[in-house]
Amino acid sequence: MRKKITIIFTISIILLAIFCSVALSHPHVFIAQRIKVVFDDQGLAGFNIYWTFDDMFASMIAGDYDKNQNEVLEKSEVALIKKEAFSYVSNYNYFTFVKIDGKLFDVKFIQDFSAEFHDKKLVYKFFIPCHVTATSNFKHVTVASYDPSYYSAIFFANNGSVSLDNSESFKVKTAIKEDKSTSIYYGQFNPWALFLDFRTKQ
Repeated sequence: MRKKITIIFTISIILLAIFCSVALSHPHVFIAQRIKVVFDDQGLAGFNIYWTFDDMFASMIAGDYDKNQNEVLEKSEVALIKKEAFSYVSNYNYFTFVKIDGKLFDVKFIQDFSAEFHDKKLVYKFFIPCHVTATSNFKHVTVASYDPSYYSAIFFANNGSVSLDNSESFKVKTAIKEDKSTSIYYGQFNPWALFLDFRTKQ
């Protein structure tokens, strides 16, 4: 009997610790995201991602990396930011989780990273190659952006959250909504995602 009580007590303590961790955790970095969907002659080529950070994070980056405090990030400063304040997200799919017709696409690398200040707002820009050939039937792509640890909160910008580039040869539909098929952070949240459908024009 004592053994059972001990086991129940131990399990209760563990569950309480998990519950408290979930309840008390909250994001420390806030990111407004915009996505430009880029097409080529064959179909989808990838995504230009734009992250605009909250003022506190922007101030930290300015203090640590804008060495001459001129509010302009030079090439060497951008390279250091990429190394020390961006590259670690490669361990988390660059916080970008892509599905093509329901199958996960592993984001292994990005291209053309840049960081700059616009009206004292810090903006990261990078390109995610993702080649999907268009057919006469719709291809279904979802792009969910989130930090699995919930340290960073990523949400779509209120204005201009999605745009298209070189899409004239294709029939394209886009929508921003919760991805009900994905839950994060102990099942507490469904991330918001870009739902992209495209096909050749008929």
